[in-house]
Amino acid sequence: MGPLCLGAACSLAGELRTPPAGCGFLLAATCLRGLKSIQQSALLQEERLDAVTLLYATSLPSFCLLAGAALVLEAGVALSPAPTDCRLWACILLSCLLSVLYNLASFSLLALTSALTVHVLGNLTVVGNLVLSRLLFGSHLSTLSYVGIALTLAGMFLYHNCEVVASWAARWGFWRRNQPGKGL
Repeated sequence: MGPLCLGAACSLAGELRTPPAGCGFLLAATCLRGLKSIQQSALLQEERLDAVTLLYATSLPSFCLLAGAALVLEAGVALSPAPTDCRLWACILLSCLLSVLYNLASFSLLALTSALTVHVLGNLTVVGNLVLSRLLFGSHLSTLSYVGIALTLAGMFLYHNCEVVASWAARWGFWRRNQPGKGL
C-alpha cells in the first residue's frame, strides 16, 4: 500500500495548478471513500445483503445529504428558468441512469472482493484522470506527476502479485516464509 498511496500523493503534488484546499478536499474524499468501502463491505459480506438492497437503502440518505449540501453551498445562485430542450432532459436522465448503474456495479464488485481491493482500484482513477487530461486536453504533467503515476502502477502490481513479491523476498533473504506471526 505504501507505493500506491505515495504514488497518488506525488501525482497530485506534481500538478501545476493544485491549490492546497483542493488537496485537502481530495485527501478527505479519499479517506471517506475508504470508510464507505469498509462499511459497504461489512454490510454486503457479513450482513449478507445483496447489492440492490444496499443501493436501495443508501439512495435516500445520499439524496438528502447531496440536496442539503446543494442548498447550503449554492445559496446565492440565481435559478434560471426551467429548460424546455428535450435533449437536456435526456442527458440528465442518462446521467442519473449511469450513476445508478455505477453504484450497482461498485456494490457488486465490493460483494465479490474486499474493501481494500476496491480502494486500490479507486486510486487508479487518479492515474486515469491524469492520463486522460494529458491526452484529451494537452495539459502538461510535471516530472513528479510521472513519478507518481509510476509509483501508483508499481503499488498496484505489488498489491495484486503479493505471492510473487513474497517468494522473491524469501529467495533473497529479506523475509522468511515460515516465520510464526509473519503472515503468508
